[in-house]
Amino acid sequence: MSLVDITEAQRIISKWRNDQKIIVFTNGCFDIIHRGHVEYLQEAKLLGDFLIVGLNSNASVKRIKGKPRPYQNEQDRAAILNAMKMVDMVVIFDEDTPLELICELKPNVLVKGGDYDSQSIVGAIEMEGWGGSVKIIPFLKGYGTSKLVEKILDR
Repeated sequence: MSLVDITEAQRIISKWRNDQKIIVFTNGCFDIIHRGHVEYLQEAKLLGDFLIVGLNSNASVKRIKGKPRPYQNEQDRAAILNAMKMVDMVVIFDEDTPLELICELKPNVLVKGGDYDSQSIVGAIEMEGWGGSVKIIPFLKGYGTSKLVEKILDR
């Protein structure tokens, strides 16, 4: 698919819903894609028919992660995600959390990584409100953007 704005995303999702498809949503910065991201996204895709990735904007990443993040701009990060066969749609959001986007898109399944617990997942309460579910996928140990950057800098 492609990078879409919220209006286009809602239009496409409406069609998917009419076809009784299960819509999975996850989000993140995805600043430097690594094996952990790939396996996480593959697992998320297995939970439904379509996988939507909410991607933090440059400004959002900078507020959350600090300088010098993001290492790659949002357009490059979106292009990489869109090239992955398991990703069906990417929507950039500017807020610090994906709550507004989740509420606008109303996915069937919300997925987060293993560093979260069900009480700390943004949007979990709202998901329950419309009958959605929340799934936590364990992280692949030894992989992470910060660890990768440290390894590069050490060399």
